[in-house]
Amino acid sequence: MAAGHKITIEQGTGHVRVVRDGQIVAESRRPLLLRETGCPVRYYLPPEDVRTDLLTPSDTTTYCPFKGTASYWSLPDAKDAVWAYPEPKDAVSEIKDHFCFYEVEAAE
Repeated sequence: MAAGHKITIEQGTGHVRVVRDGQIVAESRRPLLLRETGCPVRYYLPPEDVRTDLLTPSDTTTYCPFKGTASYWSLPDAKDAVWAYPEPKDAVSEIKDHFCFYEVEAAE
């Protein structure tokens, strides 16, 4: 990690829900909470708790020097709204194949 840059991941127990156009897209009581210097808390949800049938794979990828290369999915009317790290860096290996959404309702 770069000097001053920190990422922590902890197992959450709060209720996390993702709703799009009135439809529940994901709901979990076992999110991974990723805290990264300078970024909001991100909730990474296990694939079993995500309506993957609503996700359309995207060609978009982004690279983070701390987490690795992210793949993206779109929801109806929401391009690249979801991402995951299929092969994350070792330091954040817990988030492998967990989905993260831009808009999440969380009650920790």
